[in-house]
Amino acid sequence: MNRKLEMQDTSENQQSITNSAENFFVNSACIGCEVCSQLAPDMFSVIVSHAVVIQQPEQQEDKRRAFHALLACPTAAIGSREKEGLSTALTDFPLLLAENVYDCGFTSAKSYGGHSYFIEHPDGNWLIDSPRFVPALAKKLSELGGVRTIFLTHYDDAEHADAVIYAKKFGAERIVHIEEQSRIGKQSRTSQQEAAEHLIKGNAPVNWHPDFRFLIVPGHTKGHMLLLYKGKYLFTGDHLFWQKRTQSLGAIREYCWYSWPEQVKSMERLAKEEFEWVLPRHGDQIQLEASQMKPAMERLLQHMNEID
Repeated sequence: MNRKLEMQDTSENQQSITNSAENFFVNSACIGCEVCSQLAPDMFSVIVSHAVVIQQPEQQEDKRRAFHALLACPTAAIGSREKEGLSTALTDFPLLLAENVYDCGFTSAKSYGGHSYFIEHPDGNWLIDSPRFVPALAKKLSELGGVRTIFLTHYDDAEHADAVIYAKKFGAERIVHIEEQSRIGKQSRTSQQEAAEHLIKGNAPVNWHPDFRFLIVPGHTKGHMLLLYKGKYLFTGDHLFWQKRTQSLGAIREYCWYSWPEQVKSMERLAKEEFEWVLPRHGDQIQLEASQMKPAMERLLQHMNEID
């Protein structure tokens, strides 16, 4: 197995005892990010902050999804003794979600397995947040027309570094809130080289393009933003996600780095918007009809207001 082929180098010596002697397995490098259980829920689950194989794939399509999870894993913690089908699964990325919206896969340990997305658009393609840089993915994005704009919901630690690489690769322009740029600028010695081309200011929504609307939602970080595409697809960063176990929308107080009261206020404003898809950085994705999304947002707000 070779990183040059974008295949995960997973040592069988680290293999989890819960998956011994099986084809697919998870080793001790797992960080419990849940990416595998999101991409292949019939094969993987996370138990006590560690992924396990709950069902070995038997059908070819199941095996293909298991390979998607293997390739998307941020720490190369998933392995497979059988390699047939891996190269084919590699060419599936980015993974089509609906219409012209894709999940990039290839999550990064820098973002604790954060999802990123790609929109194929006639006026130039968009990357929402950044996957880890993988030549095979970059090649596929080039075949789809490249990347014109990189929208960054927020900055967390060093995860913006991959966005810099993709921006240079495609000559793309990055969009981020000025509060996020200022925060990274204080931490980085190369802030001038890494500075985004477009800095959004204030908390008012920005109608950037007829299809693209920016929503400013302070909370998780001071300059956190969401991207609403075509009034339907909401790319939520770490502001909002779906919880498959409870079948509800969620926001986590313990991972709110700036201000929980501000995040509650931001969520109240967001509840007034119309959208059908929640596409988060972390957590599960969901599509709901408007008649279902509104009540789900109301229940979330009630829960958030009950938290100190």
